[in-house]
Amino acid sequence: MKVMTLNVNGIRAGHRKGFFKWMLEQNIDVVCIQETKAQVHQLSEEILSPNGYYGFFNDAEKKGYSGVAIYTRQQPDKIKTNLGWHHADSEGRYIQADFGSLSIISLYLPSGSSSEERQTIKYDFMDRFMPVLKKYRRQKRNYIICGDWNIAHKEIDLKNWRGNLKNSGFLPEERAWMDRLFDSVGMVDAFREINQLEDQFTWWSNRGQAWAKNVGWRIDYQIVSPSLSGKATSAEIYKEERFSDHAPLIMEYDI
Repeated sequence: MKVMTLNVNGIRAGHRKGFFKWMLEQNIDVVCIQETKAQVHQLSEEILSPNGYYGFFNDAEKKGYSGVAIYTRQQPDKIKTNLGWHHADSEGRYIQADFGSLSIISLYLPSGSSSEERQTIKYDFMDRFMPVLKKYRRQKRNYIICGDWNIAHKEIDLKNWRGNLKNSGFLPEERAWMDRLFDSVGMVDAFREINQLEDQFTWWSNRGQAWAKNVGWRIDYQIVSPSLSGKATSAEIYKEERFSDHAPLIMEYDI
């Protein structure tokens, strides 16, 4: 099973940059998209239902903001779009597709970099989401949670870690939250099971020459339940073409 995640930073912009043409050539089973920045009624047929895929969307109430989507080659048994609190549901930050005993989620965790208020909202989201993740851990379902988590977990996960110790995305509280997710709760960073190398980044700032110099962050993940530990067989961060300020993360699982 081949699963991809990408923060597309505007799904219509991604379409203009050739993302969907490329996607259809990749033989991917499930594609998780974040930051669609669009309402469904604004999307062309090529975006709503690419050839061979079913498309499902959870838009933010605010136009041109946030939003997530999932494309699947197989009709899901069920789609879920609500987590039960305002900043998750009104901002379109979650969509889940169920296939038998497997759930695949596209998640867009809030960024706190724009203001203290948004950082507070991010912490609130994290506080509310941790019990949900613990519940997933206890269930007998298999979970693959794809998306932009807006947190680099360890020093290896961003280039300039010393200069970012006080910045949103690499704050001690955020990293400790990720520690709990992996250590106490037992969820698994599937990419790091396969690839422990440095300089494995998925996002680059548009400032300076971050992309050219590979001064990036690894903030896009595929996080899986312990039942899927060891099931990932390959992982690739695709950088041959640029569809966004993020890069697609493609993983294969032996499920």
